[in-house]
Amino acid sequence: MRAESLAAVSHEGLPFWAGLVLVGAAVAGWGCAFLAFRRPALPLPVVTEHSALPPAVPTSETALPIEIFPGSVLLLDRLGAVLQANEEALTQFGDSVGAILRHPAARSALSAALRVASDSADDLPSMCSTTFTLDVPVPRTLHLSLRRIPAQHDRHTRVLVMLSDRSEAQVLDRMRIDFVAHASHELRTPLASLSGFIDALRTGGSSMNEGTRQQFLDIMAQQSARLKRLIDRLLYLSRVQAHEHQRPRDLVEVADLMAIVLGEVAPRFDEPGCSLNLAIEDDLTIRADEDEMVQVLLNLIENALRYGREEGRPFAVTLFARRAPERDDRWPEEGGVLLGVEDNGRGMEAHHLPRLTERFYRVVDKVEPAKQGTGLGLSIVRHILDRHGGRLRVASAPGRGTTCLVWLPPVGALPAENS
Repeated sequence: MRAESLAAVSHEGLPFWAGLVLVGAAVAGWGCAFLAFRRPALPLPVVTEHSALPPAVPTSETALPIEIFPGSVLLLDRLGAVLQANEEALTQFGDSVGAILRHPAARSALSAALRVASDSADDLPSMCSTTFTLDVPVPRTLHLSLRRIPAQHDRHTRVLVMLSDRSEAQVLDRMRIDFVAHASHELRTPLASLSGFIDALRTGGSSMNEGTRQQFLDIMAQQSARLKRLIDRLLYLSRVQAHEHQRPRDLVEVADLMAIVLGEVAPRFDEPGCSLNLAIEDDLTIRADEDEMVQVLLNLIENALRYGREEGRPFAVTLFARRAPERDDRWPEEGGVLLGVEDNGRGMEAHHLPRLTERFYRVVDKVEPAKQGTGLGLSIVRHILDRHGGRLRVASAPGRGTTCLVWLPPVGALPAENS
């Protein structure tokens, strides 16, 4: 067979060696095709010390989804440069971010966060935090929580920073502390007086003449009344604050409201040289809690009687109600109703006016015990008006009396249930 094939090839005129070349080429071609179309095996990765390691934290092409975090969040590199900032951080802090991160407390916290090791291979490092006050552009108390995000290589380490502005919370804490301190002082004063007179009556009551004993009892009655009044005001203030965010829904006729107030205070003006005048426009309606608005006007009249009246001078108080001007920059809306109490008493200096609604703040300190107030009246007024969406403005000058204006918004649609 082989000889015949070779003979055939030779018969065609091809030399023997050329046939061998053709056969070899065919075999080589089939081999190359097999190698070309065969699926190659994947090589194992070889990492040398010069190979680039993949970052543990995604780069800008696949950024961390920090928008899903609540609050203000930043992503920093290990040098403190900002790589990402969510919308809340940009809105709340804006251009102040650089000043915040340059603060020594923030730099120390960043260094501490980079040094903290993980408890195990599967855990994130512990969080570091710091609180400090930034004085520019305005004083702010800031809290930073920082956590390192580990990576296989130091240069890819990132730090997640959560920022919060605690300025308002700090102010509230200070107010709460001041309130407790003032309340303790106010309660302690009448209690100390009562305790002293009780001890005096207990030890020397048998040898005390009737006049002295009666004087002691009168002072004790005054102090106990003051103590009761203070406790009642504190409880009332607490109730008002509990409902401060619930807007009243009832419609109240101002004429009916004034009639209730007049019935309460009229006996206080029976003394010679003391008068009460009324100036009330017709057809005035407000959306209000009637009992609370009565309390507002009673507190304003009480302050006028307690602190405005001077011995030997005629004293007059005017209680008025009228429509607010359509255009008045003093109020947040056009229209509405103005209620007011005006007196011609001693008045007060301008530096007292911004603090009048602070708890326990008093303009006149040297007042005989029987006339001392609780210092809570105007604070109660402010909280009631906050609930009603109203405003209080006080104008006064020494020797020219005081005018207290209460603005209430115009009657509109019913407020929402939770407004």
